[in-house]
Amino acid sequence: MPTTNFGGIPPKYDNLEKAKVVILPVPYDGTSTWIKGADKGPDAILEASANMELYDIETNSEVYKKGIFTAPAVSEAQSPEKMTEAVYAASLQYVTAKKFLVTLGGEHSISVGAIQAYAETYPNLTVLQFDAHSDMRPEYEGSRFNHACAMSRAVEMCPIVQVGIRSMDVDEKKYIHPDRIFYAENRHRDTDWMNKAVSLLSENVYITIDLDVFDPSIMPSTGTPEPGGLLWHEVLDMIRLVNAKTNIVGFDVVELCPNTINKAPNFLAAKLIYKILSYKYTKK
Repeated sequence: MPTTNFGGIPPKYDNLEKAKVVILPVPYDGTSTWIKGADKGPDAILEASANMELYDIETNSEVYKKGIFTAPAVSEAQSPEKMTEAVYAASLQYVTAKKFLVTLGGEHSISVGAIQAYAETYPNLTVLQFDAHSDMRPEYEGSRFNHACAMSRAVEMCPIVQVGIRSMDVDEKKYIHPDRIFYAENRHRDTDWMNKAVSLLSENVYITIDLDVFDPSIMPSTGTPEPGGLLWHEVLDMIRLVNAKTNIVGFDVVELCPNTINKAPNFLAAKLIYKILSYKYTKK
């Protein structure tokens, strides 16, 4: 079991049968290639979340009262393929039970199993990716389920829209859909980029958030921090707009590599999750 439940909420709100939301930790870091530690991300997020105020000023809400169940972690670690199968099985269980699933990574490869469960359950689904990297390699280091291949697998299941991208291998260019990718460097020149991105989304949207989408000035604790990232309110503005225009059906937050000195990034990740849930459950 996780070291603590999300938000440190009272037990009566951490009940699977009654909860609208399920938090699924996946502490996996089998394919990352530089800074290791994403397997410690879920516990760090849960620890930080216990120190949040549970009242959200912006939405004037206490979303934890909808019920947030923190599930047992998916701990399959034999291979990225086996991990994906395990995440898919766990995700499908909760998604088909009509729970709003939030998956905590771990590296970005953990998203594939969750996306598969949603793609099979929700028609007319689009995946919205927040990320510094395009993750569109068909295969990397001998595996199609490497963290660098996450969106290459996702696009096999449903359309995707990519936001915040600022790093890729030259070979990935042939797999990119130019009209569905919004590079971080262009956001200052195109003030309408958020509306353009949202216009490409379908009725149902699954969001995958690699925390390296944020600028390293506020999110240094990732496996591959890239300069020139999005800031807190930019990401929230985008998610708020997505929530207003579409039906967000689930999301994941991945690639937190916590360190013992600076816990602010852990808190940012926890707060981000709570903000998205607050938007979802106060939608007019």
